[in-house]
Amino acid sequence: MSEENTANSVGDQAEITKTASRENTAGCDSENSLTQQEDEEGSRRLPADMYYKYEELHSRPSITPDSEIPENLLHLSHTFGYDSGRRANLQLLDDRTLIFIAGNLLVLLDVSTKEQRYLRSCSGGGIGSITAHPSRQYFVVAEKGNQPNIIIYEYPSLRPYRILRGGTERAYSFVDFNRDGSLLASVGSAPDYMLTLWDWRQEEVMLSCKAISQEVYRVSFSPYNPELLTSSGSAHIKFWKMASTFTGLKLQGLIGHFGKTAATDIEGYVELPDGKVVSGSDWGNLLLWDGNAIKVEICRKGGRSCHTGTVQPFALEDGQLMTFGFDGVVRGWDFESIDTADSNSDSSKFELEPMNEMVIGHNVRLSSVVKSSTPDSFLWFAKDSSGAIWKLDLSFTYTTPDPECLFCFHAGAIQGLDVSRKSHMMATTALDRSVKVFDFLAKRELTTSRFNQGGTALSWAPTLVNQSGGLLVTGFEDGVVRLLELYDPQRLHVVTGRSPKGDAKLRLKQAFKPHNAPVTAVAYERNGDILATGSSDCTVFFFTVGEKYNPIGFVRVPGPVQALEWSPHSHNENRLLILCQSGHVVEVQSPDPEAQTPTKTFQLPELSSRCFRFRSIKSRIKREEEIARRQAIKEKREKEREKRLKESKQPDLELEEEEEEEEEELPAIYIPDPPSPLYCGFYSQSGQFWLSMGGFDSGFLYHCKFSERQDEDPVQRQDEPFDFLPVQNADNNPIRSITFSSNRQLLLCGMHSGSIRVYPLQPSDHNLTSMQAYWELSVHDNHYGHLRYIRCSHDDHFVLTAGDDGNIFSFSLLPPEELQKGLQRKRAKVPSPRVGLENEALAQDIEDPAAYSIETAKQKLEKDRLRREVDLKISAKRKKLVELQKKFKHLLNDNQSLPEHVRLKPAELQLDQRFNEQAEKVKAQRVREVRKQLGWEMERCCIALKKLQDWFKDSLESKVITVVAICTNHRVSSYRLPALTEPSAWLRQQSRPGRPDEDGAATQERRRSRAEPAKDSGELEDDKVLRPLMARPAGIKLGDRQVERLRKAAEKAEQARAKIEKRQQEWEQLYAEKPKENCEDPQDVQAICEAKENIGDLKLKSAKDFTVPKHLRMNTERKIAEMIALEEKIRERQTEMNGRIMTLRDSKVRLVSQLHAQAQQLQKVQQHLADHLHSPPPTLPTILPEETPEKRLRYSRATLERYRVLREQRRPTVEQEEQEGAAGLLEQLEKEMEGEEEEEERGEEGTPCLSTSSVTTEEEEVEEGVDLSELEEELLMEKEIKLLYMQDSLLEEMESSMCQFDAKLLLRHQKLHLDWQLKLADLRQLMLYQELLLLKEVDRREEILQEKLNARMKEENSITSKLEEYNEQLELKRRDIAKVHEREKALAAAFQASLGEDNKFEEFLTKVFKKRIKRVKKKEQTENEEEEEDSDEDSDEDDDWDDDDDDYESDMEEGGVPLDDSVCPPGCDPQLFENTLQLRERRLDLEELLVEEKKSADALEKECDTLIKKEKTVKSSRKAAEGDLELVNREKQQKLNELDMVIPFRLHQIEFVVNGSVPSDLTPTLVLNRMELSRLQERVMELQAEKTQQKDLSCQARQQHVRLVHDRKEMNVEIQVLENQCNQLMMMKFGRLVDLEALQTLSGNRTLEELKQEKLLQEAANAKEIKQWDAKVEEEHQALMEVTKCNTECLLSLTMLFDEKSELEHKLNARQKKIGRQLQDFSRRADQEEIWRLQEFVKTQSHQIEALSREIDLLSRKGGHVLPTSQPPLPPLAPLSTPQTTPTPSNQDQGRLSKQLKAQKSSSGQGAN
Repeated sequence: MSEENTANSVGDQAEITKTASRENTAGCDSENSLTQQEDEEGSRRLPADMYYKYEELHSRPSITPDSEIPENLLHLSHTFGYDSGRRANLQLLDDRTLIFIAGNLLVLLDVSTKEQRYLRSCSGGGIGSITAHPSRQYFVVAEKGNQPNIIIYEYPSLRPYRILRGGTERAYSFVDFNRDGSLLASVGSAPDYMLTLWDWRQEEVMLSCKAISQEVYRVSFSPYNPELLTSSGSAHIKFWKMASTFTGLKLQGLIGHFGKTAATDIEGYVELPDGKVVSGSDWGNLLLWDGNAIKVEICRKGGRSCHTGTVQPFALEDGQLMTFGFDGVVRGWDFESIDTADSNSDSSKFELEPMNEMVIGHNVRLSSVVKSSTPDSFLWFAKDSSGAIWKLDLSFTYTTPDPECLFCFHAGAIQGLDVSRKSHMMATTALDRSVKVFDFLAKRELTTSRFNQGGTALSWAPTLVNQSGGLLVTGFEDGVVRLLELYDPQRLHVVTGRSPKGDAKLRLKQAFKPHNAPVTAVAYERNGDILATGSSDCTVFFFTVGEKYNPIGFVRVPGPVQALEWSPHSHNENRLLILCQSGHVVEVQSPDPEAQTPTKTFQLPELSSRCFRFRSIKSRIKREEEIARRQAIKEKREKEREKRLKESKQPDLELEEEEEEEEEELPAIYIPDPPSPLYCGFYSQSGQFWLSMGGFDSGFLYHCKFSERQDEDPVQRQDEPFDFLPVQNADNNPIRSITFSSNRQLLLCGMHSGSIRVYPLQPSDHNLTSMQAYWELSVHDNHYGHLRYIRCSHDDHFVLTAGDDGNIFSFSLLPPEELQKGLQRKRAKVPSPRVGLENEALAQDIEDPAAYSIETAKQKLEKDRLRREVDLKISAKRKKLVELQKKFKHLLNDNQSLPEHVRLKPAELQLDQRFNEQAEKVKAQRVREVRKQLGWEMERCCIALKKLQDWFKDSLESKVITVVAICTNHRVSSYRLPALTEPSAWLRQQSRPGRPDEDGAATQERRRSRAEPAKDSGELEDDKVLRPLMARPAGIKLGDRQVERLRKAAEKAEQARAKIEKRQQEWEQLYAEKPKENCEDPQDVQAICEAKENIGDLKLKSAKDFTVPKHLRMNTERKIAEMIALEEKIRERQTEMNGRIMTLRDSKVRLVSQLHAQAQQLQKVQQHLADHLHSPPPTLPTILPEETPEKRLRYSRATLERYRVLREQRRPTVEQEEQEGAAGLLEQLEKEMEGEEEEEERGEEGTPCLSTSSVTTEEEEVEEGVDLSELEEELLMEKEIKLLYMQDSLLEEMESSMCQFDAKLLLRHQKLHLDWQLKLADLRQLMLYQELLLLKEVDRREEILQEKLNARMKEENSITSKLEEYNEQLELKRRDIAKVHEREKALAAAFQASLGEDNKFEEFLTKVFKKRIKRVKKKEQTENEEEEEDSDEDSDEDDDWDDDDDDYESDMEEGGVPLDDSVCPPGCDPQLFENTLQLRERRLDLEELLVEEKKSADALEKECDTLIKKEKTVKSSRKAAEGDLELVNREKQQKLNELDMVIPFRLHQIEFVVNGSVPSDLTPTLVLNRMELSRLQERVMELQAEKTQQKDLSCQARQQHVRLVHDRKEMNVEIQVLENQCNQLMMMKFGRLVDLEALQTLSGNRTLEELKQEKLLQEAANAKEIKQWDAKVEEEHQALMEVTKCNTECLLSLTMLFDEKSELEHKLNARQKKIGRQLQDFSRRADQEEIWRLQEFVKTQSHQIEALSREIDLLSRKGGHVLPTSQPPLPPLAPLSTPQTTPTPSNQDQGRLSKQLKAQKSSSGQGAN
């Protein structure tokens, strides 16, 4: 079937795809069609035997049209590389065929024969992913490019079977079949990340949706559920399900949540049968996913990771999960343990050890595996990211073969490639630290050498350097250059008789390090005399070529070196062209190899050079092209217009067409910053060269030359190319490498996109004018396979390419048949070894990456030479100093030999004190340095000793001490107690809920603090408004009688005041004890609470509706505290028992010493007795080592010295000591110490025996030699009797003391009883621990609910406190409002009082008083007084205008005449008018204050309403939280009830009997303490008696209540009678009701006495002053007459000036109107302020007069006489500091005072005139 028909059949299918961009859920609606449409689709189903033609599909070379370049210019010969970094780049078709992707090729590799077959990509854009069908009959190639396809090939025919179109936009990243192979899943890469499910046999899309917005590594079907899929990738994993909905089939996805686990890239995973998924991680652990969350993280024991580095699970077989990692290990894990894994700790980790393990290799990084297609096979093929393919047998048996490495390739980008100049061989190197040599004619690898660092550059030495063609120069990333010799080892065998393996071998000839950074380029000079090496450290080094390469020197260049090229033979001069990555090009003259090597540095500054720095011209080229294009279009339009004019002959049309459109703006000139990178270049002519740039400047070859001006800075200079050559289709695809064929007729270019481009050239075309047509073929990966190296073979028959994708391709320029005929050989010729090679020693390699470079070593040698010179100078100086010291000592000796009067003193000999100071400083510095050096060692030793003591000595509080009986084998041992560690503080802390009381107290305090200032401010304002300040007169000295009278009155008043205060305190205490009406007796309340708790229907803890009381609720902290208390109690009992055992041990020690003393006495007694009279002494007890374990750790200096001797004796066997440890030494030392102790004891015991035997022997000799008399015999007999008594007494005492000690050892029975109790305590502790575990499970929920409840309670308390605060504030505001109303009433009353009776201006003044005016708000004072005055004046003026406008109607009188309140009407008292204005101001202040208070009150009421609503909501939520907490507590109690508690019983304690026997099932029994049962029985009797007693008390209380009510009524009547009598007596004595307490506390008024005295003095002074003023008034009258005359003359002149003034005022009236008004207002305001001040002064005096009058009247009736009825008694004088009302002076007083003030003012004015 043709491709056209296939395309039509595929294009007829209707596909509707909906894509959702959300990551957590994704769906795709399936196509809903009618039945007829289904029938039509069924008729269009693809036949099973339909195939495509591969020849019509695969990509072909791109050729310039009409170029006559053949399509098969290059023929693919072989691929030597492997893209090991690509994911899943290994699939298995059968047992011997592997497939993998190599750039734009799919390679089919035969494992056994190593033959390769190839399939090209059909799009030419590369291949994205591959996979094989489960049946192995098909395999899938998912491509890359614009709208790439998925091609399914049949195997083994390799025919295209199906083509899937439209699955993604750019590239596919992964494809996979389901278990039966009916469906295919594909996922795209950026930008769409489209997940598509295909019915691949019909080339239809089933479902499609966006997977996620991140890179997806893998997608797969679940092998156990066909409706489930899983995808993973960059920091995500997603779980998919095909769900049927009412709109059709959908894909629903759930993104996996990592939770507390760190997010990781997931490379691989395995679906489990129950739906769980096991995935890998970056850190080497396995993640078990349940749903879309991590259930547990699986690691090895001790927290070790499952693998080192990234881990991937890949299979589930035979009950074990197989995993591999980047550590090169395959492990098998128990599936059941993983499937049921769960974490009980906070770390969410599950520890598991692998079942099986296979180590592939230490440098192996496994990234994907495929299983053999043979059934029941254990063979797997694994891809190694280090560049290898392995064959693994994972049967994990004893006969399992070792892993087999089938193929080995370079890993990563190829860093260097070059071909032999004499044979068909090429050499490559990469960062995988290997150098490989290939025979591309035989298509095989010859040899491989590995080094410590990765290779970065490689060059094959020309035949001028090595005639055999076997020398390689390789540069490495540590800056080392190695010379490698290639030779045939088989020929070496002929000479030496060895039997080497392999067809070729590389041998290190020389290694040197010229650079400190990676070597990027190496090149031989055209004559082969010099080798140049370039590096990224911006240096180029030159070496002489010979048997040994010697350094010449180096030059520095402006940037990292990209490439090196020597000038060809056609150039006159021998120069080196250095291309830098930064865009700089440097040309240097070839150095002279014979020149003398410099001594200090290898740098060659005198080497002539020229520099070129590329400056971008691409934007200018584009601009010129755009201008040319527009010019051509313009010319074309002009010709067309002229043509139309000639044809139409209408001139009007010409005018219309002249109106042209505005041209667009030309492209701007752009210079990239940073500059574009330089990729490659080559010489064209001498001084000229071609450059290929990347980045913005790609798309052209630039022809450049060096400028004549070379004096500029190379870094700052800018040079432009003088010519350029456009490269077609290369704007985003620059040329990365260029090479020519040997005849320069072919220009081969390696492109950035990985393609090969070949340009045919004309001979000797240095300017590349014939570079037009080209042939291009995509070879390497189009995205990252940049083609960096392209080379032609020495005979131009082959083209070799290497790219960044790790692939190496060989192409032939001839067809394979012609190639074989022309070459007539099938393998390359390897050079023979040099003569004498087998006798040469291996060259010394540089393995240390930190080794010095040649220049660094040179600099170091120079520094060492300078240092040696300095050392020589220092030594010479020191010798000189020594000589001077000797001479100085000689002088000192001579000075000492001189007479004392001539001798010089030490101070005179000292030249300068600073020398000594410097020496002391140096000494102190050295001491500090020594201490600093030894400080670490000292601290280490101290810490080590402390650790040893803590571990071996201080870890136990008391060791086990065993006390053994003397006469029996009974023994008792103490408890082994570890050192007590103080429990953590948090274990003892109890979880305390929030403290609403404290919050309430704090809120109350804040409320009080807020209310008090408000109250104070209100009082202050009240004082300010209603009370004028009153001046206090100065004190006047009183007489003696007056002082004595005042003192007695004060003492009497103080006694009365103290008595009243005492009585008032008693009343307050009595009222405080008075209970409220609804108050209850606290004792009764407490009794009721106790009754509620102890009486009634009590629920058992096991009841379902049991509510745990708050005080009995248990949590983790309380349970831990309970456990701690139990442990402390156990420890207390053990410590007590240990103390008793220690006391017993001490008593035994004392007893043993006592027995030894008694034994010595017994020996002394027996010395004087005959042998037959000796009674055998009892066996003396000894202290066993287990009784004194503390002595084991005691040591002395002798012990340490002995240990040192033993250690020195064992020093020859150091290795054995290291293995066995120091335990042998300690054991030997301990044995020696025990032996010494035994010898000492034996010595102590043996000494008395020796002495006894000697004495006995002497006595025997005496007895034998002397005959005794009767008296002597009687004395001897008496002595013998005494000695026998003493012997018997000592023996009896020793026996009794030992028996008594053994009797004390009955302590062991008590210890056994304590052991029984401790066992019960252990059971209790175990029970508490089980309860603790349960509490920990529920604790988290309880804490959350408790926090929630606390938050609700805190919020409720806060709201309640705020509500109370607002209510108090509202109450205060209401009081303030009432006070303001009272002040308004008082102000109105004061106004009415000031008017008096029958005032004819009452109505006018009332209107003035009640008038509403708009007043200006008070402004804050500023520092600038002038600005304040100006602003005040402006505001006053504005306010005046506002007042006039607002109050115009209110200012109108009844007759329509406006009311002027600023002028006092004629006949009205001015003082009364001013007082009215002042009262009006106060009234307005009060009104404003009232409005503000009402606003505040309204705001507070709104706040209260809001808080009340909020309080109801919070209460409901609090009750809900309490209910939830109660449910949790009930659940916790039920779980606690389910725990089993162990209680040991004896048979007689069980009283639950059924049918006379104990039943087997004791479940319904109740365990109760006997004491508790008897207590309950007694309690029943007590409650019955208490019930009778309470009835009697109730009757008595009722009778007492009736009696008290009757007494209270009688007392109230009596109190009323006494009050009436008291009031009558007060009216009789005082004429009115008075405050008796205030009357009693009145004392003598010192102020009144002082005022009286002051009055007399003031009257005398005033009379004298009046006389003086009368004389002055007379004098002023005379002066007034004279001044009046003068004023008359001045009035005449004033009249004349007045006329002139009127004219000037008329002119300036318009300009100064506003200023005049302001001045007028200011003067009026000043007068008003002066009047107000004087009025205030008058008021103050009137108040003082009135106060003095009241005090005089009060003093006049001090004797207690009743005043006449016509004059009512005055109230007692209130303190001056708290007056409640402001007294208003009478009109007469005001008028009199105002007249006096006016007179004073007029007289002062006259005086001024």
